[in-house]
Amino acid sequence: MASDTQVKDESKSRKDSDDADEKKRRKSGQAKPDDNDQDDDGDDDKKSKPPMPRWKKLLYWAIGIAVVVVLIIGAVIYYLYSRQFETTDDAFIDGYLSRVSAQASGRVSKLLVIDNQQVQAGQALLEIDPKDYQARLNQALATEAQARASVLQAQAQVALQQATIGEQQANLVVAQANLSQAQQDLRRFRSVDPRAIAQQQVTNQGQQTKGAQARVDAAKQTVDAAVAQRDAAIAQVTAAEAQLRQASAQAAQAQINLGYTTVYASQDGRVTQRTVDVGNYVSPGQALMAVVPSEVWITANFKETQLNLMRVGQPVAISLDAYPGAKLTGHVNSFSRATGTVFSTLPAENATGNYVKVVQRVPVKITFDGTPWTQYPLAPGMSVEPRVTVR
Repeated sequence: MASDTQVKDESKSRKDSDDADEKKRRKSGQAKPDDNDQDDDGDDDKKSKPPMPRWKKLLYWAIGIAVVVVLIIGAVIYYLYSRQFETTDDAFIDGYLSRVSAQASGRVSKLLVIDNQQVQAGQALLEIDPKDYQARLNQALATEAQARASVLQAQAQVALQQATIGEQQANLVVAQANLSQAQQDLRRFRSVDPRAIAQQQVTNQGQQTKGAQARVDAAKQTVDAAVAQRDAAIAQVTAAEAQLRQASAQAAQAQINLGYTTVYASQDGRVTQRTVDVGNYVSPGQALMAVVPSEVWITANFKETQLNLMRVGQPVAISLDAYPGAKLTGHVNSFSRATGTVFSTLPAENATGNYVKVVQRVPVKITFDGTPWTQYPLAPGMSVEPRVTVR
């Protein structure tokens, strides 16, 4: 109730004040100001504002021109700097992967490495049960020993036949001597006066001469037979030696096959993709594991338009995605003699259909400088960003 009374009093006082103002204006002859007059007063205030000083406009223009000049200079410097390099993000660590395969069949008896283990060239990786191969080697060695004995026997037979030839040749000499003596006696008997010697003696001497001649002929045939037997013995030696060589080859092959039961690493690296375990049966040619070598390089696939100034030996700055803080250096080693599409499974057939020109990429081999890269566990397939200095 009190608040209503207060509001009424305020309204009344405001009305009395307005009435008093109206009386004053009437006495002075002034009209009541309206809203349009108030707007005109606002425009006049705006028009009455002083203009911006000339020096301030010049300052703004100078600042704008300076910013544009700085941007242009920065763009030129960036262009002059960036044109010294060629870079690409289509680059990866590369290396030769050694696929370890079995060369003998059998059951794995020992596994000598674990996953991702560092191995050295010539280090044993696993063993296959060697019992069957050891038995075959023993059999081959026995066959070789038998063949060697056959060679010795054939050589002894040759020596025996050579001695027989000597004996038969001696008999031939004796028979020839007897024949010569009989012929001399026969000529002497025939040269003597027939009345001084009996005809029977001449006849007997003639028979003896013929018998001596027959013995000489027989001795020659015996010598020829002994020579033939010696030649046959020599042929037997040749055949026995051939059998010995064959047996030795079989023994060597058996020894090699036995060696295949132990699988060795062909190069330094780490064991990866192991697919075999103790007790598995493996066959020749079966992949067992892979050894990733320690020696790696970079294969960077640059666009063909980036190769104009690129040369072998140019320095390369290398950034590793896996190790952002690492800064390595290298140099261009060589260029591939074909683009990547040439080696793809389905190469482009540009002579058929509609042709759309696509910028090709050429693999470039980049090798590391020094040994700082060895402190990082680099693996084939990791992404890198090389920057080649071409100017």
